[in-house]
Amino acid sequence: MGRGRDGYLRNYYLYVVIIMDGKQTMNEVLLKVEELRRSGKIDLSSDEDLSIAVMNLLSLEEHFFFTGSKTKKDEYFDFLAEVRENRKALMSRLVQKHEGETWCISKHLLATTMRLMEVGTKFHGDGKKEDAKEMFERAYSMYSMFWALRLKLLNLEDIKVVASEEKPWSAQDIVNKLVDCCNE
Repeated sequence: MGRGRDGYLRNYYLYVVIIMDGKQTMNEVLLKVEELRRSGKIDLSSDEDLSIAVMNLLSLEEHFFFTGSKTKKDEYFDFLAEVRENRKALMSRLVQKHEGETWCISKHLLATTMRLMEVGTKFHGDGKKEDAKEMFERAYSMYSMFWALRLKLLNLEDIKVVASEEKPWSAQDIVNKLVDCCNE
């Protein structure tokens, strides 16, 4: 990420296009997104709420760890273990079929999203609005990457990086089209 000439934060991460047999066009990607959305096979509003719950459980795990370490009280580690079991059970509803390290990738993307949201909120409260905006943009980028991986919109073996004058769709653009919890 970097700042544009006008001073506003710009995403300079690699834009990707989903490729099927090397010939998928942007219109085909849009059709795939719409098909997933209309199919009803996934309840994205509930899954989005569940992903936020998992983020909070990940934060609770961290807080119980640090509290146990600082206070030297073992009961906090017991709470951590209980929270972790709940987080694993709920996360298995989001990441049902995983390969390689997609489970851990998903967990860390959600944890990163939560932490960046918290840092952004602190910056905003301290009046550092540009810093807050940067953290919020980074958080949403990570959250979008989680959804792209979760919905298999980004097949890690079939990603083609596109460099052109026209802005291709990023994972965030695709997820914005697909995950709209307010459109029921």
